[in-house]
Amino acid sequence: MNSIAAVKSVNARIAEELSVAESQVAATVRLLDEGSTVPFIARYRKEVTGSLDDAQLRLLDERLRYLRELDERRTAVLASIEEQGKLTDELKAALNAAETKSRVEDIYLPYKPKRRTKAQIARENGLEPLADRLLADPSLVPEDVAAEYVAGEVPDVDKALEGARHILIERVSEDAELVGAVREKFWAEGALRTQPRTEEVGKSAAAQKFRDYFDFSEPLEKMPSHRVLAVMRGEKEEVLSLSLDAGEDEAYQAMVAQTLGVDTTAAGPTTPWLLGTARLAWRAKLMITATLDARVRLRKRAEDDAVAVFAENLGDLLLAAPAGARTTLGLDPGFRTGVKVAVVDGTGKVLDTAVIYPHQPQKQWDAARATLGALVARHGIELIAVGNGTASRETDALATELIADVQKSGGTLTKAMVSEAGASVYSASEYASREFPDMDVSLRGAVSIARRLQDPLAELVKIEPKSIGVGQYQHDVTPGVLARSLDAVVEDAVNAVGVDLNTASVPLLARVSGVTTTLAEAIVAHRDSTGPFTSRKALLKVPRLGPKAFEQCAGFLRIREGDDPLDASGVHPEAYPVVRKILDRSGVSLAELIGNERTLRTLRPAEFADDRFGVPTVTDILAELEKPGRDPRPAFATATFAAGVEKVADLKPGMVLEGVVTNVAAFGAFVDVGVHQDGLVHVSAMANKFVSDPHEVVKSGQVVRVKVMEVDVDRQRIGLSLRLDDEPGAGKAKPEQRSNNAGQRPGKRPDKQNQPNQRNQPRRDNNAGRRAAAAPAANGSLAQALRDAGFSK
Repeated sequence: MNSIAAVKSVNARIAEELSVAESQVAATVRLLDEGSTVPFIARYRKEVTGSLDDAQLRLLDERLRYLRELDERRTAVLASIEEQGKLTDELKAALNAAETKSRVEDIYLPYKPKRRTKAQIARENGLEPLADRLLADPSLVPEDVAAEYVAGEVPDVDKALEGARHILIERVSEDAELVGAVREKFWAEGALRTQPRTEEVGKSAAAQKFRDYFDFSEPLEKMPSHRVLAVMRGEKEEVLSLSLDAGEDEAYQAMVAQTLGVDTTAAGPTTPWLLGTARLAWRAKLMITATLDARVRLRKRAEDDAVAVFAENLGDLLLAAPAGARTTLGLDPGFRTGVKVAVVDGTGKVLDTAVIYPHQPQKQWDAARATLGALVARHGIELIAVGNGTASRETDALATELIADVQKSGGTLTKAMVSEAGASVYSASEYASREFPDMDVSLRGAVSIARRLQDPLAELVKIEPKSIGVGQYQHDVTPGVLARSLDAVVEDAVNAVGVDLNTASVPLLARVSGVTTTLAEAIVAHRDSTGPFTSRKALLKVPRLGPKAFEQCAGFLRIREGDDPLDASGVHPEAYPVVRKILDRSGVSLAELIGNERTLRTLRPAEFADDRFGVPTVTDILAELEKPGRDPRPAFATATFAAGVEKVADLKPGMVLEGVVTNVAAFGAFVDVGVHQDGLVHVSAMANKFVSDPHEVVKSGQVVRVKVMEVDVDRQRIGLSLRLDDEPGAGKAKPEQRSNNAGQRPGKRPDKQNQPNQRNQPRRDNNAGRRAAAAPAANGSLAQALRDAGFSK
């Protein structure tokens, strides 16, 4: 920051945006600047921030970054204008009042160093007085006045008038108020139009996934993110031609004329020339600028929406229910290359591996079944994790038979389908190579699948978030924007759950508040050389882990069966004295107090609060003592896929099935019902009320019951409904369904799917951009929505 005033300005603005006190913002900014992380501040500095939650803190951090960048740019612009000797009090005030980067740039435009323009040349040739005279007096005859300026570099009247026009055009194109007004009008009234780049391209097979955009139009302000990114992908692949239509030119030309001060009703000889200047200023300058601005704004909004969807889905997946520390059999399905098998114990340690060939072409079913049975008997396996890739249903059938065999002998065995998204990325990663240097890459995938069932969070942190595949057009989003958002989601998830210090991997530790990758490696190295940690204080013996890092991370690290029971809880070591005070007051031992709900609920937080630890912190401490180290994730549950339903052709409208939500997008949710192809529950089929955001109803990893509404075997598309009383083919919309169309402004053609289709796409791409093929807009009737999505021919 460049001044105390600037700091206050930023804090005041953030406080207003978040509807909190400026003192809360100032305190949070101070903590962030000192190196504190959002999870640490949200959990352990509630008194300082006034109990701002993690969502508010993330928004505050984001806005702080933007506003500081804005201040830096403002300072640079002020310095540049001052160096030119053109900085006035009025200009300085305008820049200081600018609330966005684009506004700063609009004001700076006339003063920005640039190449020698035609207007500048005209000024050098003495033509600015001509422009001013023509602008001031419409009764003048342009040619007569221009003749007075013919001399030197101005050979004739036409060149004189051309130069004067260049000056006026540059003048309005650098008018900050006009540029801003044109930008907002263009955004509010403009539309995006698409068509095939050429007629030949439109007929190509590769272009057919974009066929719904061959004659398409939609208002800029209303166009949803998934369609924006879809058409921009079509443009990038040189299939589509995109254009932005501003609307009526006359309205913009009138705005230019007004800025110039032209009386459009005047009948003088100069008026037609001035109106022509206004028209040219719009068409040659302002329209181009507004179009570029609108494209940037359109993409930015689409990216923000896509990142938000991805982040929410990722958070749901990371916080999915863990099966727990049970010996697990991981199966990575395959046909020709076989099913890769890995057995891991409750801590994730690999006990055994194998490759079996139960499917075509080898068809060694009985041998495969015997191999798995032997592994179950040898290692006491309790869970089976089946990867959901190619041959998953066939492998699931093998697991079903294995379970039946175990049950006949009096044992129990549970199976679950596990997403393979990103497993291949992990298998080939540098970390996997270090973890399993002598293991075949394909077997590493089976290990990852088994561990994902045990603890999704601990395993998924080893994979780059964008590779997990629960996003919406994530590959079309600016990498830096996506990475920053997803990293925050992972950080929040890891710290919300807590990490076992004595079993956590380097990637998991590196996501703990205050712990870098280098520090995580040092912690693991220290643990390997000296043995398990017995107390949180022992962390201070780790090389390069100082007091600040300890402060940030200690509360999120758990030590089971250590020297101090509090080390297994979420109580921060700095607050242990509060617990001692509670023990002294209640007259019981720590062992007697922990988990003693009756005693703990009789205690009043205010009685133990002091200047450092206020009521919010003491309240958290009491809650933590009631259920120390509690896991916020839901209880483990599995979906049971219907027997005999293994491919899309097996589905029939009206079937009610169990499935697992694999992805949630702005237009609905994708559900795996066990047929190698996810079905779509459109947002209009999620509840008997208006649903603005599918995340209000479902989340990734959730087990749901759905009804099959329509099946398109040829295009491998499945329409589903969460409303089990819906009737397939019903065309009449319920009132609440019709309300889902609120706010929609249809384009030039029916909204159909408006996404690249899924024909010939590989199973389990997990790329929501491709899956969005089945995504219609909310059209009221579910049957109509499905027809629009291409389910009916």
